[in-house]
Amino acid sequence: MRPFVRTGQFNAEPKEFDEKTVQVNRVSKKTKGGNRMSFSVLVVVGDKKGRVGVGLGKAADVSSAMRKASTYAQKHLITVPLKGRTIPHEIRIKVGAAQVMMKPAPDGTGVIAGGPVRAVVEAAGIRDIVSKILGTKNKASNVYAAFAALKRLKQI
Repeated sequence: MRPFVRTGQFNAEPKEFDEKTVQVNRVSKKTKGGNRMSFSVLVVVGDKKGRVGVGLGKAADVSSAMRKASTYAQKHLITVPLKGRTIPHEIRIKVGAAQVMMKPAPDGTGVIAGGPVRAVVEAAGIRDIVSKILGTKNKASNVYAAFAALKRLKQI
């Protein structure tokens, strides 16, 4: 038996953006013929150099929903002002019921943040930050609040 040998070159170019799936929801709608099932996926994309985007995709299957969410997020990127490895100033923002507080941290602190905020902050390339989620436990609301907080940051 011959060992498997791959012929030709495998052209896998590195991805420009790092994708992180935050939430996958199964959504069911009652119709005359029965239940109509679909999926909604919340994705955070970023290049870890200060650009980050958030997208929500809905489709009949998970892979299509993820593709839609990723495409939307890549089209709606924001640039986050950084001060070294952290953010330039403290910010506290309220979006709906979600409230997020973010503070700059000294070098070596790391990312001290809850799951949804951590996904957004790491995708943006922030390495040292202290944050706290206040208000709701809804992941989607917290992701959008963290995204809005990063959008409101000003370079000092």
